[in-house]
Amino acid sequence: MLLENKNAVVYGAAGSIGRAVARAFAREGAQVFLAGRTLSSLQKVAEELKSEGGAAEAAPVDALNQEAIEKHLNEVVQKAGRIDISFNAVWIRGDLQGTPLLDMPAEDFTVPVLTGIKTHFLTGTAAARHMVQQKSGVILTLSSSSSVLSGRDRRYHLTGGFSTACAAIEAFSRSLAGEIGPAGVRVVCLRPDAIPETWSGDVANVKAYMEDGTVLGRLPQLNEVANAACLMASDHASAMTGTIANLTCGSFME
Repeated sequence: MLLENKNAVVYGAAGSIGRAVARAFAREGAQVFLAGRTLSSLQKVAEELKSEGGAAEAAPVDALNQEAIEKHLNEVVQKAGRIDISFNAVWIRGDLQGTPLLDMPAEDFTVPVLTGIKTHFLTGTAAARHMVQQKSGVILTLSSSSSVLSGRDRRYHLTGGFSTACAAIEAFSRSLAGEIGPAGVRVVCLRPDAIPETWSGDVANVKAYMEDGTVLGRLPQLNEVANAACLMASDHASAMTGTIANLTCGSFME
């Protein structure tokens, strides 16, 4: 198993991406510490992981609250001895898409930028302080293809502050990687395209439009993002840091 004997903290673990990655981490042998705002939702995920043979614990943590984050990580270290993996899958709050920038109040634009970068900064630096001391660890962040603003035969528009938030998260990931790399700690940002499994309502036209803009003719699946997270967090990717894992099915090629 890729993550055997590893301790992983997953923020936003009750959400679609967080839950998928937590399941994959547990499947690959990690002890998973589920963190999020709603304990009852986290406990359901924990029970699901345990029923599949995994090891999981749930705790309510506001990923925008530095004191809560640090208190939880201290408890994890006291219980498990170390933190090997930190993954932030917290949904960017205040995300308002579909409104032209020219018609958008400044606050609606800045809220997703500020919340998106704040949660990644707080969880990433809190984990890094523990990992630097132990001289090892992997911090995984999460952006999206809208961070690059262009793709194959496709334009990104009407994304409000979301695209700026994703670009900021990627820039932060590179900066953090540069600072803590000498201590043996890696930082990798996952960049999927839109994931239809996380959508609701009638989205057939949007899905077709977005799939047409990818090289593979389809959009990524949750299990593909989760598998990539396992690989990036494992020793098989030990030479990778300060980089973006392109999971866009070719909507953006680099």
